Amino acid sequence: MGYDDGTFGAAEWLAMGLMMLLFWGLLAGLVVWAVRSLRPHHAGVPSRAASGTADEILAERYARGDIDEVEFERRRGLLHARGR
Repeated sequence: MGYDDGTFGAAEWLAMGLMMLLFWGLLAGLVVWAVRSLRPHHAGVPSRAASGTADEILAERYARGDIDEVEFERRRGLLHARGR
């Protein structure tokens, strides 16, 4: 059944090289996808919801300047009014 002498020609070498590049490219893409999917979506912003109470989070926002004193007092009053 031998149609040739068992050696590879230029077309076969090119096909094998392209398949190897495709394989390694897909493998690298899979690794990049896995790393990105395991990382938090907001990598630059730490999650504060799980690290403190509502009062602590509100105090942090006030300390950072996200809200002013009037808004801080209003929201703190709402938090404590709902807790009763």
